Amino acid sequence: MSTAVAALVGNPNAGKTSLFNALTGARQKVGNYPGVTVERKVGPLTLADGRTVDIIDLPGTYSLDPRSPDEAVTRDVVMGHQAGERVPEAIIAVVDATNLRNHLRFVLELKRLGRPMLVALNMFDLAERDGLKIDVEHLSARLGVPVVPTVAVRRRGLDALAAELAPLLGQAQVVAPLPPADIVDLQHEARDMAKAVTVAQGTARRTTQGIDRIVLHPVAGPIILAAILFLMFQSVFAWAEAPMTWIEDGIAVLQGWAAAGIPEGLLLSLINDGLLAGVGAVIVFLPQILILFAFIIALEQSGYMVRAAFLMDRLMSRVGLNGRAFIPLLSSFACAIPGIMAARTIDEPRDRLTTMLIAPLMTCSARLPVYAVIIAAFIPDQAVGGIFNLQGLVLFGLYAFGVLGALAAAFVLRKTLTKGTSQTFLMEMPKYQAPALRDFTIGLYQRAGAFLKRAGTLIMAITVVLWVLVAFPQSPEGTDGATQIDNSFAGRIGHAIEPIFRPIGFNDEIAIALIPGLAAREVAVAALGTVYAIQGDEAEVEQSLVERLRGAWPLPTALAFLAWYVFAPQCLATLAVAKRETNSWKWPIFMFVYLFAMAYIAAGLTFWISSALL
Repeated sequence: MSTAVAALVGNPNAGKTSLFNALTGARQKVGNYPGVTVERKVGPLTLADGRTVDIIDLPGTYSLDPRSPDEAVTRDVVMGHQAGERVPEAIIAVVDATNLRNHLRFVLELKRLGRPMLVALNMFDLAERDGLKIDVEHLSARLGVPVVPTVAVRRRGLDALAAELAPLLGQAQVVAPLPPADIVDLQHEARDMAKAVTVAQGTARRTTQGIDRIVLHPVAGPIILAAILFLMFQSVFAWAEAPMTWIEDGIAVLQGWAAAGIPEGLLLSLINDGLLAGVGAVIVFLPQILILFAFIIALEQSGYMVRAAFLMDRLMSRVGLNGRAFIPLLSSFACAIPGIMAARTIDEPRDRLTTMLIAPLMTCSARLPVYAVIIAAFIPDQAVGGIFNLQGLVLFGLYAFGVLGALAAAFVLRKTLTKGTSQTFLMEMPKYQAPALRDFTIGLYQRAGAFLKRAGTLIMAITVVLWVLVAFPQSPEGTDGATQIDNSFAGRIGHAIEPIFRPIGFNDEIAIALIPGLAAREVAVAALGTVYAIQGDEAEVEQSLVERLRGAWPLPTALAFLAWYVFAPQCLATLAVAKRETNSWKWPIFMFVYLFAMAYIAAGLTFWISSALL
């Protein structure tokens, strides 16, 4: 007997993801729908009678008339037209209790499908807090479907929701679909219904409006946003120092154990110089990446992220985009892949294409290990003005240069290849609320798991291949590590391409690291770790990569390397996603070429100017 399926549907900012997390916990499976890159989330819910139902978390949408690929998937799933997805036996419509008038319009549209449905009246505690009283029984009678008050972040109402869902499963449809209604008519009906079931009006938006008067102020707002981002980048270094030291010490201990228990030879070199030096050089930056993700998740869950998009709308409009592009671009700080995929929410095709093309210029988390190791090796860890950390200031500057580069690229693209009129920016402002600990933890856990899985699979595999290229062919006995690098396959490749990068200050070791770095940016750190481990003597094996680099590069080269990675061509996985999103290799190839040109020019200018000044 197959497991029943229920679809979780709702407007953006209705608390749908929080309800999905509360119902399914950490048992979720995340993937993509066949043929498209829209994310598919599904998790099991066990009912009181022992049955299990798969809950599908569908992308948020305002109607069944899609304006983006995400919204098209939601429509196709609930209507039973999505390839590779079973027809849902029931629909759970999630409604924001504090915003009935707007959210009920979509519920009325869903009801016309004729499928078994119930309504989760979510964020009911916020409505009560604001003095808003809703006659739930009257609302249920008007809609003709069960209505259950829920508080997803506090797991309230979940049992009642499951109890109302149970009888809807496994039953044949008894209500014939109604003909489509005019959107305006549905909006009027939703407004009248919300008015009829609202027993008492409260001060629903007074607190939010009071905060918005400050954070959306044309002067104070941008200053607050800059301060939040500045705090985020300062924290990446300040708060991660201790756990990074623990990880480094742990890797050194493992290398010591390997050296003590394994005879000198290729196996020991593979373990110490390849796996532990390479993969370890990446894993050590997990604390910094988690701090970055923690800030992003907290900003999203608090409701501030949409405000940041509105603040950026004026600046974005000057380069031909609007604030809607800000959220995909901000997502790209974590990874350009979800950033490019998030651009599907942009209705206008030219805006969407421009956003996808500049998303790789946002400083993704894969760049963070590269920045962190170079900054730690060459930028002094000292206070500036008695308040700020110089390393944090440099990191903030690198992120800022990436943003400025993206805006400059967008301006040029909108004047040339993607010229056209930008769409108007309209988005509903969610309420401010404290991030839910459960949702925050699940989000952080999923991102940490993805990073470690990447380190344990892709990065490990590339590191082993690179070790083979560095370790073979073997130099005659009695020669040092430098000769081994020169004679190896990797060394020969590095020597072959080094003349291309010599004018911008790069050496053979950097040239070797750039090639595997195309697979994933952080692999460049693993590659450097492997190369310098092979070159080092036994006493240097347990040294961190930061310590090895300090005496290996001149400062202008290190600064040029940082400038290169501000604009460097994106990893192959991102180019593949860009190909799927644009359905053409034309734009990914263009993306690679223009990013390579920007990176080369930026690194060259940095090297030449710093060499002259220093």
